[in-house]
Amino acid sequence: MTFEEARAQFPVFERYAYLNAGTNGPLARTTVEAMAEFNRRDLEHGRGGKAYFEQILALRERARQALAGVLDVVPENVALVSSTTNACNVVLAGLGLTAEDEIVTTDVEHFGLLGPLLASPAKVRVAHLRDSAPAEAPHLVSEQVTSRTKLIALSHVSWVTGNSLLPAELARRAELPILVDGAQTAGACRTGAADFDFYTVSGQKWLCGPDSTGALYVRDPERLRVALPTYMSQAAYDIEDSFTPKPGAPRFDSVWYAPGTLAGLLAALEAAPDWRYERVAEIAAYCRRRLVDDGYEVVTAAKQAGLISFIAGGDAAETAARLYAAGVVVRDVPGTGWLRASCGWWTSEDDIERLLNAL
Repeated sequence: MTFEEARAQFPVFERYAYLNAGTNGPLARTTVEAMAEFNRRDLEHGRGGKAYFEQILALRERARQALAGVLDVVPENVALVSSTTNACNVVLAGLGLTAEDEIVTTDVEHFGLLGPLLASPAKVRVAHLRDSAPAEAPHLVSEQVTSRTKLIALSHVSWVTGNSLLPAELARRAELPILVDGAQTAGACRTGAADFDFYTVSGQKWLCGPDSTGALYVRDPERLRVALPTYMSQAAYDIEDSFTPKPGAPRFDSVWYAPGTLAGLLAALEAAPDWRYERVAEIAAYCRRRLVDDGYEVVTAAKQAGLISFIAGGDAAETAARLYAAGVVVRDVPGTGWLRASCGWWTSEDDIERLLNAL
């Protein structure tokens, strides 16, 4: 598949320089058509019968396998969830932390991770990374670890700065699990998810899937308690006693996707070309270089993933709104005065030039 053929899958590019996959990726024609086809089936034939549910279960397993392929892990260690927030809640609830425990995180996290951390009874210790060099992140995070730390929870790539927090370089302690928010990596770069205890995926961002889709990788499912069970969690149950969890990470499945959503997610995952990660690195580097050349202060360091945060001057929210009216979709990063462009494998050099001209 050529770049032109891959890009032609997305009608939105006929109207916009779409640079916002860090929030929501563009939808391909095949994704929407697959969703519409299954919705029509439901409309005309109803949502019942043995064959209907067998088909949905088969689609679920195909989606699990496809998401495992994105993470380069085995499907048995992947749970289907509705979002990164949902995945983080599953992990935090299962760990059963107490007020005597501590969690280490950073000051450049999304509330999708921070919310579950702050709602837990554990004390949250924060490593301050926003104004530090990316290479310092592992050391600054490790400095916050104490004998009471029961979890390190951080993004692989910060939604704020666009910089990797280098979780693979953290000093490791065998009994101390690491939860990685992969919302800004899955689909944008290789994740190395198997190196961590827990790794989350947002399906609607860089994977260009439907809303309310995602995954949770669990390295050792037996070590995490099923604290938020759903019907999909159990292999069997006794009404007066307990239930038997499914083997592997499917015991943490927390959402029953409609068949249209499953079909759309599969179509989106199948639409990505083999060369996507190399293209993301190439076009993000081009975007960063062009912004620097035009005199803008770029927050994101060189050789990161697909996000580029920068300072354009003036009110960032107003600038983002003005750019949208001019046909360029970026976002502001609240509380920073920064703008953020998302460079996906579908992004062209012309999109970047449209951004610069609109600025």
